[in-house]
Amino acid sequence: MNELLVLAASATSFGSPAEIWDHIVRDFSNIGSPTALAAFLQVLMIDIVLAGDNAIVVGALAAGLPANQRKKVIAIGVIAALVLRVAFALTVTWLLGIVGLVLAGGLLLLWVAWRMYRDLGGHGLGESPGSPEIEGDEHSGLKPAKSFAAAAWAVAVADVSMSLDNVLAVAGAAREHPGILIVGLIVAVALMGVAANIIAQYIERYRWIGWIGLIVILYVALKMIWDGFHEVQPAVMGLMAAL
Repeated sequence: MNELLVLAASATSFGSPAEIWDHIVRDFSNIGSPTALAAFLQVLMIDIVLAGDNAIVVGALAAGLPANQRKKVIAIGVIAALVLRVAFALTVTWLLGIVGLVLAGGLLLLWVAWRMYRDLGGHGLGESPGSPEIEGDEHSGLKPAKSFAAAAWAVAVADVSMSLDNVLAVAGAAREHPGILIVGLIVAVALMGVAANIIAQYIERYRWIGWIGLIVILYVALKMIWDGFHEVQPAVMGLMAAL
């Protein structure tokens, strides 16, 4: 925990480790307030559902390979997701400072919500046989890769998108609560590292978890689109006036 706080302090504008800890204490001392509690619950649900979704996509892409290659691709997927989530988490305040990225992140989350809806509704059934290591990945609607190199590349590309979506979604849900935002990013990394496959199994067994996650992600996506639109509107109007 201390090491992650030191890294976060050097890579973001949250401040020193002491200031980061102060953010966490301040937000969680007021966790009973409606806005803080809602933000925390949204962040938890986003982390849980997207960690399971990450595992399902990786398993589906690796499903067409022999067992030894399939396990290597799944391991690559987990490690890449961990590294990318840490990298994006440590630069999240810089990312949010890019004009238009909040709007783009909201649109990306809309695509995530659509894919989740398709998966939960069974519309993608039959595209991939699924990997035996991951439960529920046969519902992904993805076609498995035909070679180790193709699978590893597809998993890497998918991990970039899903890790960015995860970090932006957490940031979008908790932008007014930096302490909850920091904890949410740490939880996102932890879940991907130790519990993604277990979460995928529970989402497959208890579909209502996925539906609640879908609603939360859709809400955060629309909120980010709304906020992002008002963020880019002055710049667009200024550009039009200059022309």
